[in-house]
Amino acid sequence: MPAIYPFSAIVGQDDMKRALLIAAVDPTVGGVLVFGDRGTGKSTAVRSLAALLPSMKVVVGCPYGCDPAAPSPACPSCNPPGRGAGKARAADRRAAPKSAQVAVPVIDLPLGATEDRVVGALDIERALSQGERAFQPGLLAQANRGFLYIDEVNLLEDHIVDLLLDVAASGENVVEREGLSVRHPARFVLVGSGNPEEGELRPQLLDRFGLSVDVRTPEALDLRLQVVRRRDLFDRDPAGFTASWKRKDAAVRRQIVGARDALAAVEVPDGVLEKAARLCLSLGTDGLRGELTLMRAARALAALEGRAEASDGDLRAVAPMVLSHRLRRNPLDDARPTTRVERALEELLPA
Repeated sequence: MPAIYPFSAIVGQDDMKRALLIAAVDPTVGGVLVFGDRGTGKSTAVRSLAALLPSMKVVVGCPYGCDPAAPSPACPSCNPPGRGAGKARAADRRAAPKSAQVAVPVIDLPLGATEDRVVGALDIERALSQGERAFQPGLLAQANRGFLYIDEVNLLEDHIVDLLLDVAASGENVVEREGLSVRHPARFVLVGSGNPEEGELRPQLLDRFGLSVDVRTPEALDLRLQVVRRRDLFDRDPAGFTASWKRKDAAVRRQIVGARDALAAVEVPDGVLEKAARLCLSLGTDGLRGELTLMRAARALAALEGRAEASDGDLRAVAPMVLSHRLRRNPLDDARPTTRVERALEELLPA
């Protein structure tokens, strides 16, 4: 297995790293969209984060990676048809499924992937060799409980976008084709990256991303040199370089684990919620997804920093990444979306 660049060794790109950490602590935030220049570490950051996350328990033999402590009710492998009547149901409850520890999956969804490859289809080989009609899980099944990464997400074909919208809304993938009727769990952190100069993202999919950040090529000479030196050290001695950052990556891992454990107990005061709603009103965002995501992201950030209560500072920190991609275009205002959010923050939450 090729070595993965350490998350802690990534130079700069603080907004991107913070957004990914928030999504790792609370997947209900809704995923991360990273737009910016090529070669700025977008895909590296996603894989680096997944590599340092604690391994997860899965049911042995389950193609959807269900949690043994709480298999998904929608899983056809852990809950096959016909199970659960009378004594058989009691026996099923007593028998704990075999489990194994595996790495958190990071699944790439390539632009040219067919619909069958994404959602799954009839297992042709099994049908021909054994005469059985069986389901062959697709990329959405492999990504369950992990990350689904789409590079150049703005170039994704429309029919694949529609599929992702349905699954992102329900957390389940439903396949009805070729005599198959399958429903299985598909909950994942959706991470998309792309270059805005190559095309815009459909508004329906754009709204599904909880957080959006822009990344730029570092302009400071010292930062550019630091990036090049670290990458060169990694390429020449991946094992040695990774070992030198092991302690810092372990600290980030403990931070994530602690934040996940504490998340449910972190309070978001009414005053912070009210300011979140006022901010969305002043910017004219559609629906209430902006407020919900602001609340969840502020709570996750407070948990990451070891605090029991979200603050105005948390709201100020997450607002640009939560709201900048939800703003309507204003033909009379040429300012970037993040600038508009920062203006509203200055009026509502002056530093």
